[in-house]
Amino acid sequence: MFAIIEAAGWPIFPLILASVIAVAIIIERAYSLRTQEVVPATLLQETIKVYQERGVPAELLKQLTESSPLGRIFATALKNSNNSREVMKESIEESGRAVTHELDRFLTSLGTIASMAPLLGLLGTVIGMIEIFGAQTGGGTNPGQLAHGISIALYNTAFGLIVAIPAMIAYRFFRSKVESLVVDMEQQAIKLVEIVHGDRK
Repeated sequence: MFAIIEAAGWPIFPLILASVIAVAIIIERAYSLRTQEVVPATLLQETIKVYQERGVPAELLKQLTESSPLGRIFATALKNSNNSREVMKESIEESGRAVTHELDRFLTSLGTIASMAPLLGLLGTVIGMIEIFGAQTGGGTNPGQLAHGISIALYNTAFGLIVAIPAMIAYRFFRSKVESLVVDMEQQAIKLVEIVHGDRK
C-alpha cells in the first residue's frame, strides 16, 4: 500500500483525505438515518393515545421533542392544536423544513467529494504527464523519470475513481432515503392534524 502511495506521488494525498472524510460521512449518515430513529413506527399511535386521554401535557411535548425528528414535528403540531387547521399545517411545514435540513446534513459534502474526486485524479494524471514530458531530454529519455510519471498518471486516475464511485452511490442512496423519510413524516403529520381537528378517528 505504501509503495502505491509512494509511486502515485503527492497528488494522491488530497484523494486520501477525501476518502477518509467520505467514509466518515457515510458511517455517520448510515447511523443517523436509521428509519426507527427518524420515524419510529409506533410514535403516531402513542401520541394520539396520550392526546385523546390527557390533551397536550408539557411532558408529552418535551418527550416528543427529544425523541426523534418526527417527534419534533408532532410537538410543533400539538403546540398549535388550539389554532386553525391552516396555522397548524404551516407550523408543521416550518418544522418539517428544519428537520429536512438536519437530515440532509453532510450530504452536500459527500456529493462534492463524489464530484471532485475524479477531478483530483485528473490533476494527478496531468502532473504525471508533465513528468513524462519532463523525462524527454536532449540526450534521450530518462527511463526512471518516465516510469515515475506513468505511475503518477495511472495511480491517481484509478484512485480518483475508487473514491468517487462509492461516494456517489452512497450520496444517491442517502438522498433517496431522506426523501422517503420526509414523505413518511408528512403523511403521519397530516394524519395527526386530521385527528386533532376531528376529521379522522
